[in-house]
Amino acid sequence: MPRNYDIAELKRLDVAHHLPAQQDYKLIEDMGGSRIVTHAEGCYIYDGDGNRILDGMAGLWCVNIGYGRDELADVAADQMRELPFYNTFFKTATPPTVMLAAKIASLTGGRLPHVFFNASGSEANDTVFRMVRHYWQVKGEPKRKVFISRWNAYHGSTVAGVSLGGMKAMHEQGDLPVPGVEHVRQPYWYNEGRDMTPEAFGLACAKAIEDKILEVGPENVAAFIGEPAQGAGGVIIPPANYWPEVERIVRKYGILLVCDEVICGFGRTGNMWGHETMGVKPDMIAMAKGLSSGYQPISAVAVSKEIVDVLKTGGDFVHGFTYSGHPVAAAVALRNIEIMEREHLVERTRDDTGPYLAKMLVTLNDHPLVGETRSVGLLGAIEIVADKATGARFGGAEGTAGPMVRDLCIENGLMVRGIRDTIVMCPPLIISHAQIDEMIGIIRKALDLALPRLTAI
Repeated sequence: MPRNYDIAELKRLDVAHHLPAQQDYKLIEDMGGSRIVTHAEGCYIYDGDGNRILDGMAGLWCVNIGYGRDELADVAADQMRELPFYNTFFKTATPPTVMLAAKIASLTGGRLPHVFFNASGSEANDTVFRMVRHYWQVKGEPKRKVFISRWNAYHGSTVAGVSLGGMKAMHEQGDLPVPGVEHVRQPYWYNEGRDMTPEAFGLACAKAIEDKILEVGPENVAAFIGEPAQGAGGVIIPPANYWPEVERIVRKYGILLVCDEVICGFGRTGNMWGHETMGVKPDMIAMAKGLSSGYQPISAVAVSKEIVDVLKTGGDFVHGFTYSGHPVAAAVALRNIEIMEREHLVERTRDDTGPYLAKMLVTLNDHPLVGETRSVGLLGAIEIVADKATGARFGGAEGTAGPMVRDLCIENGLMVRGIRDTIVMCPPLIISHAQIDEMIGIIRKALDLALPRLTAI
């Protein structure tokens, strides 16, 4: 049970002292402080004002096994008593760290047998950035520095993460991206390719990568990085032929393929890894969120043998974080994976709840505001439009309808995210059919409430 918090005082302190992530601080002040989430259980969160909210975002794309797992709290406490912390800098390691590395390697089928630990997805992509450049330098091709990514991609909030990402609003804050990062079109068929078949559009988007390689010079390109399905970009699921064609192109030019699995990893798309769902075999993968289901901050980068064999010839890789391989976080992540395997959550997402979510999303297609629904596994999206035939947006530009429908969903007991005019969802992998029904029912209610307000614009 939650403690007896003074919620009004917490909101006052929030405004006075706390700077929340990716927020308009004046807006938080004007609303009298953040929503104070006090406790959670299963698929539901509870706030200090007494609201129970179905968590359609699994925290922040991460609480795959749901809330309230005493088993993970016990593992953390046991590890804290035995060894609360030690680093990996001094030619040292801890038992949970080594065991977790071996477990992750096994989950890649042995193709990526080496693992570097960090504390967040942003840090994981920083590690990718430095490791890839160091690899090419040691290999004797120091000109290979350029990363190719996609517009509207999200790879974190650090300088390297924002640079690798393609969010223009983030680039504008801090004079980013750093040199050596190029961006190409995203495989967002609904917004950018409806004058083509999905298959033709997939090939066109992959060709944009090849065109950029040739423009920059293949001898200068280090890697292509992409999320199997773009999460924060709006749950953008590429045409089926896109990723295989991307892999063909990067192999043609000897370029490394990096998959950002921070959201898609650990069962989210119905396979252990999103790249399995998309049918490709990357040289490196970044992972975070589902690795511990958010119960501890931990991330990792899994790396091919070929890359590490080269790194071994280059002396020290002078890179790492105080909390790389933190023993408590590693112990919790190990047990989290054990729970996922014991409860067959990946298979359940692939064979049961993922298909059911897709089926229920389709029922929203008759709503006058819905232009498209799409999903892969337990990632889903709903496009809100003013005109179904053209895909036109309310107010002539994206960003009016999405926030309105999102807020109405939250007011009615469902946490979702509004990205431009797309409502996205990413519920815990333990979600039931009844809870999916509840989620879809609240979304329909929110759409009904938004309809007269939007049509009046």
